Amino acid sequence: MHTSPRLDFLAHLTVDVGEIVSMGPGPLGERRVVQILGGSFEGPSFKGTVLPGADWQILRADGVLDIDARYALKDDRGALVQVLSQGYRHGPPEILAALARGEDVAPGKYYFRTAMRFETGAPHLAWLNRTLAVATAERRARQVLIDAYKLL
Repeated sequence: MHTSPRLDFLAHLTVDVGEIVSMGPGPLGERRVVQILGGSFEGPSFKGTVLPGADWQILRADGVLDIDARYALKDDRGALVQVLSQGYRHGPPEILAALARGEDVAPGKYYFRTAMRFETGAPHLAWLNRTLAVATAERRARQVLIDAYKLL
């Protein structure tokens, strides 16, 4: 008999982001990139800073934003962790327009979820190499707030 998956809180991330840079329309939709400038994270097992990276996005014809973010974390002991976070953001057109204008929108009014994978050479964080996480997120004008949960 299979067990149902459970979630265990991993960390809260506050990620500072740059402007959206549109690379124009492509065969899959509008290709965009958003610089990840830095930030911080904290959870019960580790905490530290978010290092720069980028979120490569495709705004699809159906209004779904396809997210492919890659960045690194540096914990308070100096260990580095690569993060791959892929997912979707979508919602009613008026809500997405408000987000595009930089307005604060209650996160329950749109869908913003990602799946996360990690890689590190740090022995004290080796458990992350075997961890899949799911995250809920909230877009602010210049930040993304993320709550990540280990998938048990």
